[in-house]
Formats: sequence, structure tokens, C-alpha cells
Amino acid sequence: MAAITINLLIFSKPVNNNNVCSFRKASKRTSLVYSNRINSRWSSSLAVEPCDQLQAAAPVVDRRSGNYKPPLWDFDYVQSLNSGYKEEKYSRRASELKAQVELLIEELTLSRPAVELLELIDNLQRLGISCHYEHRIKKILNRVYEMDNKTMNREPNEKDLYSTALKFRLLRQHGFAVSEEVFDCFKNDEGEFEAILTEDSKGLLELYESSFMLIEGEDSLVRAREFATISLQKNIDQGLVLDDELSLLVRRALELPLHWSIPRTQARWFIGTYEKRPHMNPAILELAKLDFNIVQAIHQEELKSVSRWWKSTGFAEELPFVRDRAVGYYLWSIGLIEPREYGYQRIIIAMLISMVTTIDDIFDIYGTLEELHLFTNVIQRWDIELIDRLPVYMQICFLALHNFINEVAYNFLKEQGSNIIPHLRKSFTDLIATYMQEAKWYHNGDKPSLEEYLNNGKISVAGCLVSHYMYFLLTNPIKHEAVQAMYEYHNIIQLPSMIARLADDIGSGPAEMKRGDVPKAIQCYMNETGPSEKQAQKHLKFLIHETWKKINTEVLAADSPFSPTFIRCCVNVGRMTQYMYQHGDGIGVHQSVLKDGIKGLLFEPIA
Repeated sequence: MAAITINLLIFSKPVNNNNVCSFRKASKRTSLVYSNRINSRWSSSLAVEPCDQLQAAAPVVDRRSGNYKPPLWDFDYVQSLNSGYKEEKYSRRASELKAQVELLIEELTLSRPAVELLELIDNLQRLGISCHYEHRIKKILNRVYEMDNKTMNREPNEKDLYSTALKFRLLRQHGFAVSEEVFDCFKNDEGEFEAILTEDSKGLLELYESSFMLIEGEDSLVRAREFATISLQKNIDQGLVLDDELSLLVRRALELPLHWSIPRTQARWFIGTYEKRPHMNPAILELAKLDFNIVQAIHQEELKSVSRWWKSTGFAEELPFVRDRAVGYYLWSIGLIEPREYGYQRIIIAMLISMVTTIDDIFDIYGTLEELHLFTNVIQRWDIELIDRLPVYMQICFLALHNFINEVAYNFLKEQGSNIIPHLRKSFTDLIATYMQEAKWYHNGDKPSLEEYLNNGKISVAGCLVSHYMYFLLTNPIKHEAVQAMYEYHNIIQLPSMIARLADDIGSGPAEMKRGDVPKAIQCYMNETGPSEKQAQKHLKFLIHETWKKINTEVLAADSPFSPTFIRCCVNVGRMTQYMYQHGDGIGVHQSVLKDGIKGLLFEPIA
């Protein structure tokens, strides 16, 4: 048998995080050679001899194919990226602009009414530069909240839907306790929103955006969303929204509301919109553009590290049935972990997602049921001595996973002095168990109920696993209470993963069913209740809305064992999945919409 070689890049966490991570290589690359003559160093545990049962002559196995196309951006293209915005002169200019904008915020705070300050905060957030002014933003919102705390709970002197809704959205987004009752003054005696509000598209848009901040039990905001959605869509269809910018904002919001959006994608789009405003602030605009391009340069260097690692695994060559999507894997990480200083964490999460996707393709596409049982058994026992029981392609995958987990744990041990290997392994053990359950459903022709499918699927979509790893990457020191809650699948862990499962099934389900796969949530619901596919999709979208209510409730909970940064990253699991699967399969199938989005985020600076 021809030798199969896999080179695994041993990576380490940078000593000092200067945004662009540089990996320290070990003295040598680990070279694992599977052949009839194996390096003696590994022969005791990895030998694959001709007499091995799995190497004996066997009938040809009929395996499925994902029919995945080659990557749009290959290794050479990624490695050629070289943004000029890494130069020091751009950092200096950005610092000057940050200072100018900070002075502007200070001046406006002293002289402008609350609604203008709220609009400024909203613009800074949409432009992606609010992170530079978090302390000042918090002070402004504290003052607004204290001044309006009484007014927020009774009818205001002037009923202005736009300012009321904007205030509600920003305050709730930042954790302030505001009641949905602030919108009661816009209702008639029957409890319905006044008909005249349909003429106020600007106010309706803000009401619509605010309604996505609702928590469990807030029926008024449910009605607000229905009213605003119907009214805005009607106004757009009838050409009643005459302002060009407002029309663009409405159309985009109806497609994906702000609260469900990824800030980085929102910033790229909104910068172009803000630039066209007749009264835009030049310093704010210049800072937004420059900041975006500087962060893009950081992301490009991180992507290059991920791409080198992906190539070193040899998966694309030795496991040709898997998705070769290094750029896509990294895209997930920039949506999940926003702060620019977390470069190492983004790189590790991108590597993690590539490992998960590879194993997913083994279970969904290539592996026979017997092989999958073997693989699951090895994962459950985590015994490297058992690797020779696996077919070669699984050996390659398992050993890469084994090394990956050990390296993540090694870096953590150096930093915090704790061994987290058992935790990192358990995350994969739980994931593989759900993969195996889906494989058995498929091979046995079973039709699980929707409840059975979703209980399994919220784990198999891997959102929980990714959140587990993000916790260890982002938290120092880790807390026993938080780790325990995490592996008991705390709501902030499992609810965003449920969003991921539902969005994934709506987006990629048709393609997966076409090639042959376990029934998805849509099919499970149809099998149970007998509706049309369109009705089933509508039900899944309803479940997404209901799950977001629960997520919002958890985010505002005062007794969470987790940090705000980690909670936000967990919530981003749901956001990123909705973005990736908004127009179909976000990883397996090339989409023109997603392709353009990736180019704007990673490859093309803003002029």
C-alpha cells in the first residue's frame, strides 16, 4: 500500500498577543506515515500490517458523495494576501481619529438632547467602532436611564415612536431593565397599535428592531413585531418609503434584523450607507473605514495561519471527500469571537470547526455503519493503542484530533495550570454520540419525532462543542461552577445551538436530503403532523423566534456563572449560523451572496 503522510503543525499560543498571531513551531513537524513499513517510533501503537483485518481484501463499498466543489480561494491565494493596512502609519492615523471622535462624543454629551446621543451610539455600533468608546457609551446610557426611569413607565409628554423604540432597544441591549409597557401609549383602547403609526416608516423600523429584544412573557412585543412587519412590508411594496436610505434599512432589516446580525457584516454594509448621508461626520466615517481595513489586515494574517494548518493536516488530499473550506472555517470564527485582541482564540476555533466538519463528513457521507461504530468506540475510550482498528482515513482524522486537543490543553496548562483534556475530550465524545445516533437512524430507515431529532440535533450541530472550547479559550481563571453548568448544557450553551440546528436544517437540509441523509427537522415535523414543506418551514421559523426569546431572557439573567464576553460569543453561535445559512448551505455549497460577503469581509478593503 502506498504511504500516506500527514504533517501536523504543532501550534502554540503567542506569548504576547499583538493581534496578529505568530505560531511557535515545535522543533520538528510531527510526521505520521501509514504504510507497510512504519517509522519504529510509532510502530508499537500505529502499525498497520498487511495481515490487519481492515487491510484484507474486501468488497467494494458503495459510499455517498457530497459533490463538494474545490475551494473558491485556494492555499496559494490565501498565502498571497498582504494588506498595506498593517503599516504603522495607519495605526497612528486611527489613534488620531479615535481621539477626535472621543472629543466629539464629549461635546455632544454636554450639548445635545438624549435622542441625538442615542443616534450617535447606534451609528457607532453599526459602523463597528463602538468598541473604542464602551466606557463613554455606558455613561451616556446610564444617564439616559436614570433621567427617564420614571418616564419609561408612564405615558410620555410627547408620543414619538422612533425615539421611544430606539431608547428601548439600546438600553435593553446593554442590560438595562426596561419594560415593554413603554409602547402601551401607542395603542388604542382595544390594545392594538394605532393605525396612524403605519405612516411612520422610520418609527415602525425602530419598533420592528426593538421587538427582537423581547424576553419570555412579553406578548406586547410579539404584537409589535407583527404590526411593524406587516406595515413595513406593505409600505415597501407600495413605494411609500420615499427616503432611499430608510428604504435600504427597511429591506435589510426585514431580511435579517440587527439583533440577529453579525456586527462585522453589518459594519461593512453600513459604512457605505453612512457615507451617503448629507450630514455624516467625516472623522467618524474615516475612522470607520480605516478601522475596518486595519482589522481586515489582522484577520488576513490569522486566516493565513489557519490555511497553513489546514494544509498541514493533509485532509484535502488524503480525505478527498471532505469539504476543503479553510476560508469558510475561519469566517465562522470572526463571527463568533469579535474583539480584535482575541486572534489566537479565533485561529483555534477555526481549526476546531475544520475538525468538526471533517468528522461530520465522515459520518454523513463516507463512513460505513461498521466503520462509524469503530470510530465511535475509539473516541469514547480515547485510547491511542486502538487506532490500528480503524481504516487508514479514520486513523488520520483521529490522530489529528488527538494532537489538536492535546495542544489546546497544553497551551491552557501553561497559562492556568489546569489539565482540561478530559473536558475537551468529553465535548467530542458527546458530539460523536449524536453523530452515531443520526447514522443509525439513516441506515435503519428510522423516522424520529421532531422532539427526538432536535434533542439530538442541538448537540450534533456542534454549537455546544464550539461554546465549550470558547469558554476555555476566553476565560481566565476558569470556574468550577461554570464548567459544571456548561457540561450540564446550560441554556446559554444549548439555546444558541438550537438556533443553529434549525437554521442549518432550513438552509442546508434540501441539499443533504438530496444526497441521502437522516430526515431533517422539516421532514420530522411533516412525518408527525402531515403539513406541506412550506408549512413545516414556517413552523421551524416560529421555533427560531421562540428560542430567541429564551436566549434574550438568559442574557439578562443576573445569576449567570459566565462572563458577558463569553455569553456574547455563545449567542453569536445562533447569529452566525443564521447568517451562514440564510441563503442555503453556508459551507458545502458556493453561494454568490455569501461569496460576495466573504470578499468584503476578508479580501477587499474599503476605499
